[in-house]
Amino acid sequence: MIYINSPALIEHESFCFSKTLTRHHDHRMRPKDRILRLLNMHRLMTLATNRPDGWPQATLVGYVNDGFLLYCFVVRNSQKHANILRDSRVSVAIGEDAQRPFDIKGLSLAGRASVVADESELVREGATARIFRRTSTDMILLRIAPEIISVLDYSRGFGHTDLVTFSERDLDVLLASQRHRWDDNVIEDPS
Repeated sequence: MIYINSPALIEHESFCFSKTLTRHHDHRMRPKDRILRLLNMHRLMTLATNRPDGWPQATLVGYVNDGFLLYCFVVRNSQKHANILRDSRVSVAIGEDAQRPFDIKGLSLAGRASVVADESELVREGATARIFRRTSTDMILLRIAPEIISVLDYSRGFGHTDLVTFSERDLDVLLASQRHRWDDNVIEDPS
């Protein structure tokens, strides 16, 4: 047996081992805890808004989260900001590339975006305290409040999703767990 004492190899093996532990641990987590974990792991999301001509507009933006609330900056004169002023409904997708399809984890959500008018929301403790102070009046801070979230976890089966609604109580209402097949038939997940 040949041993390679490479820091990169050791780091890679450690990462793979922790990912295996995480994969099995995720199965026992409640959907809301898996959502928070995913939100805390990432800082880039795709934000989709509705254009006045009916076409969706999807853009990559950086974000921070405070629990289930997402915050991001947009430019005041951008198409995205104009779309949100006209129609506050947005969709968000968060995830990352995976080397194997069964390692895919992420989430998508439907929610409402609003402009943060209260500057004190910027300086609260928590995630929003990490947002830098805007240096230009051209920047607008948006708050995105989810209404429904779909959690993707292909380690539980190809196409596995948990559909969760947001209420004032919390994200605790699991609507359905499903596996989607290539032929568009849905298999109810017994878990």
